[in-house]
Amino acid sequence: MKDNDKQGFKPIDNAFTKEIRSDLETHLEKFRDPVVMAEMAYRLLEERENTNRLLKTMIQRLETIEAKLSNRGTASQNAGEELMLPEIDEQILNFVKAGKVTAEEVREKFNYRGKNAASARLNRLYELGLLQKRQVGKKVFFFSE
Repeated sequence: MKDNDKQGFKPIDNAFTKEIRSDLETHLEKFRDPVVMAEMAYRLLEERENTNRLLKTMIQRLETIEAKLSNRGTASQNAGEELMLPEIDEQILNFVKAGKVTAEEVREKFNYRGKNAASARLNRLYELGLLQKRQVGKKVFFFSE
């Protein structure tokens, strides 16, 4: 018994090996052509530039997220200092202390025309570190610690 048979290898059909060999020889001939090699190098360069662009975008987004997180941390650290807020923000904070609220509830309570204005106020308070938020389904709930 041969070593190949012991490992479970089966002998390959001669016609199949000839077909593979001729296919490889055809492609090897193409690779000897400088135009083909130049085209491959050009496409490789384009792909590398695309990858670098994607990485640059990802790094910028990560830096933006890091900046927001560090601002939130700074706002939490400065919470011991007296933070001057507009009266409406103070009222919203007092309203949120009662429990979890959504932007729609704040809109109704404080007579905002649209939910966007209430949401912007709540998000600002969240960014200052004065509120927490959690998304449950399509709704975002704001609450105090």
